[in-house]
Order: sequence, then structure tokens, then C-alpha cells
Amino acid sequence: MSTADARWWRDAAIYQIYPRSFADDNGDGVGDLAGVRARLGYLRDLGVDAIWFSPWFPSPMADAGYDVADYRDIDPSFGTLDEAAALIAEAHALDIRIIIDIVPNHTSTAHAWFQRALTDASYRDRFWFRDGRGAAGELPPNDWGSIFGGPAWTRVADGQWYLHLFDAGQPDFNWDNPLVREEFEDVLRFWFDRGVDGIRIDSAAMVVKDPALPDFDPASPPDPHPWNDRDEIHDVYRGWRRVADGYPGGRALIGEVWLADPQRFALYLRPDELHAAFNFDFLGCPWDAKALRRCVDETLDAHAAVGAPATWVLSNHDVTRHVTRYGRTETGFEHHLRQTRHLAPTDLALGTRRARAAALLTMALPGSVYVYQGEELGLPEVEDLPAAARQDPIFARTGGADPGRDGCRVPLPWSGTAPPYGSGAPGWLPQPADWAQWTVQAQTDDPSSMLSLYRRALALRRAEPGLGDGPMAWLDAPADVLAFTRGDGFACVVNLSGGPVDLPAGAVLLASGPLDGGLLPADTSVWLRVS
Repeated sequence: MSTADARWWRDAAIYQIYPRSFADDNGDGVGDLAGVRARLGYLRDLGVDAIWFSPWFPSPMADAGYDVADYRDIDPSFGTLDEAAALIAEAHALDIRIIIDIVPNHTSTAHAWFQRALTDASYRDRFWFRDGRGAAGELPPNDWGSIFGGPAWTRVADGQWYLHLFDAGQPDFNWDNPLVREEFEDVLRFWFDRGVDGIRIDSAAMVVKDPALPDFDPASPPDPHPWNDRDEIHDVYRGWRRVADGYPGGRALIGEVWLADPQRFALYLRPDELHAAFNFDFLGCPWDAKALRRCVDETLDAHAAVGAPATWVLSNHDVTRHVTRYGRTETGFEHHLRQTRHLAPTDLALGTRRARAAALLTMALPGSVYVYQGEELGLPEVEDLPAAARQDPIFARTGGADPGRDGCRVPLPWSGTAPPYGSGAPGWLPQPADWAQWTVQAQTDDPSSMLSLYRRALALRRAEPGLGDGPMAWLDAPADVLAFTRGDGFACVVNLSGGPVDLPAGAVLLASGPLDGGLLPADTSVWLRVS
């Protein structure tokens, strides 16, 4: 990738950093920008084209930074604006772009606008303040529930209620108010002016609500939620696209769009809206050949209709790590099933073997690929965190019924044989005592490690002219085997059949695990040079 390539987002390998958990430089147990700057060489050697930062803004951390108090600054626990500027410049010098998270659906109760709204009625229309129901307004304005559990309304001192589809510390913005739209377009300019190359948009499909705030109707098509995927939302992102297009070098807008309907999903990717969006259908897909092929076909068809690149994601900061998922009987992921699958029996050796195979599958598919920090180390989900250590509001708002997302957010292990694995102090979430095998130090010089596999695969992906953005074609293959070609002479074969299959003719470029002579073992992928 070259920083002069204005279409970089179509085939980039993008690494997600969750700032609190990536690298702690000052020894306070919390990751920081200095820790990232010190490890930019690690990311360069890994072979990524861009870094996506989960929110780095000032925040009370009611939801780990997704409750933003100030969209134009850096949280002091992470560093300063000057450090962010230095990081951006240093990353660019290594040919690595920077993507930051913007959270437009909601803010923090500590945000200046919300604090003003508590005492100044003229500010309340920037949020969803409403009178309650019941004789004394003692009931919420409607029956909406929070995605994190419990009601979606909280009452303030004067008796009104405000809407928060997530935690009570995250009041929702009212995007019918033009001041909100102007504010966020100015926030985009603020960061683009500082060299940021892209914006990842949190909860992108949720920002516009039905102004009538009707009660939930489960029979209402296509989506029963009056706060999700409304047609008016596309005007918001057309405005954002105009801002992004006003900057040189290809500033990208990437949406977090959780939608089951691929056609509705694709509407966000029309030429005057977002550049790309996360493929959650693939992320949640079980380790099953038929399901994966269906997902790939539907993804490529939907994206082709609007000329957008597909994205391929295996894990992120909100889902159970895929090494753990793939080692279970039920290998897919759905948020509402997290609590029922928590602590389900996991075969980590099997999950790791499948995760290695899945890595080669994702990196061979057309479009861009995302790597969540620690994925390249093969980290499993940490499921035995003590209740007192858990900080995800989902855990608290469900009374502990849902374990939440802390298990995929445990700080990375860099070196050493015991916690804190190369950091100066214990992390904000406790690291397991048996993670020595997964440290960067332990894996760096091991040619069979997950880290070595990712480094080789990303290097080949960048060097191979047929990979990244572009066409693919399925090959005839045995049942439960995925096989396809990319470009001129490259093939990927993934064996999900449960037993060995014949290896196609060709020179092996890379395999996710040991091959058995002329056989491709179960749960193994191979990249081939074919004629």
C-alpha cells in the first residue's frame, strides 16, 4: 500500500487497537498512545496497512470509552492531542494509515451539551428528553429496552426522561436537530485536518429514530425496532461523505452496520455514502462450509450491486474471540446467545486449528480484512474473570446474567512468563496465569506460531497481485471443502469436511497447518500456485 493510493480502503489489512488493552507504556495498567508508538514497528512487521483505534476521547468510561465526553480531545489516561499527532505522523512514515472511532448515536452524560441540557431547556432538543407516562409521569415515555439490559430511559431531577439505547451514561443524540448534524461534520473536519485517514462509525444504523417514539412492535417489518435502519439515516451519511470527499488522499468512512438484510446493508455503501462497512454476517458465521459459502456469495453479490468492497472480520472488541468459538459445538456468534454459550466446553486445540485455517480464508477473499488485536497471537476468550473485575455495563445491567464483553478485552501479553507480561503493572482487567505461551516474545521466532502465520500471510497477501480487491471464482471441490481462485494462478482451499481430502495440484505457498503428503487435513487451509 502507498499513502498516495486514494482507494486504499478497498483492499487494506486493518488492525484494530482497543487502546486500554494494547500496550501500557507508563505502568499504570492502562494502555496508552505511548505504548502504541513504541510498537508501531511490531505492526509494520506484522504487515498491516492501517490501524483502527477504538475511542480514544475523554470519557468517564461508563462503556469503555464509547461514552464520549469530548470528541475533539484525547483521554488523559491515553495521552494528549500532541501525542496523537506524533503517532499519526510516525505511522504515516511507516506507510500505515490511521482510522478512529466516532460515536454518533450517543454521547456521555459528562458531555457539555448534556450537562447544559439538565438546566437549560433550549439544549434538550439535541437529545431525546420526554415527559413520562402515568398520572405523575412516573413511567418511561415508551417501552423501549436498552441493548445492554434494563429500560432505555432514565429520569432526571425535574421529572423528564432521556433516551439511552445503551447505558444510562450514554444519552442518545437527536439527529433531527440540525445542530447535531453540524457538530459531527465539524468533528470529522477536526480529525481529518489532523491527518486521520478514516472514520469508523459506531452503531451506524441506529442514529435516526422514529420521531413519534412508538412502542416496540415485533410484527413491524422489516425491522421491529423504531430506532434502527430508518430511511432518513442516509441523508446523514451523504453529508459525511461530502466532508470526506473534500480532503485529498482518500479519507474513508467505515460503518458498523448490524443488519440481517444484505440489500438494506448495501444501501449504506452507495457511491455517495459510506466507503465500506463491517461484514457481521461473516463474523458470526459458524465453521461450516455451506454456511460460509452462502455468506461469501451473498456478501459479494450485495457489494457488487453498489460497487463497494467487501470486508472480512473474524473478531472484534464486542464478540467472543473466535479461537474459543471455533472450539465449541456451536461455532457461530450471536449477541443474544452469549450468556447461554458462556463457559460452554471448548477444545482450544481444535479452535486454534480452525482459527488458523480461517485466517487464510479471510485474507484470500476479495476486499479488505480486519485483524482484532491479539487475534494474531491466537488468544482465547478469558471466561473466568471474577465478577468484581468485570467492567462491561452489560454485566451490571443484566445482574450478571450476561457476562458481557470483557473476556475479549483483556490486555495483550507482550513478554515474560507471568502477568503482567511485559507491562509495568497489572492490567485494568486481570490476565490469565497461563498466557506465557501466547506472548509476542514466545511467538516471534517460532515458525509454527500463530504470529508467524499472520506475518507470512499478510506479506503474501500484499505481494500477490490477485489478492485484495478483485474477482474470485469458485472451483469444483469435495463436499464441505471451499476452493476458489484469485487472479492469475492463485488458489485457496479450505477443508471443513472432518477428514483429509486430496490436495489439488500446485505449488504450496502457505498452509495453516502441517500437510499430510498429498492430503489436506481437516480444518486446514492452503494457498497454492496453480496453472
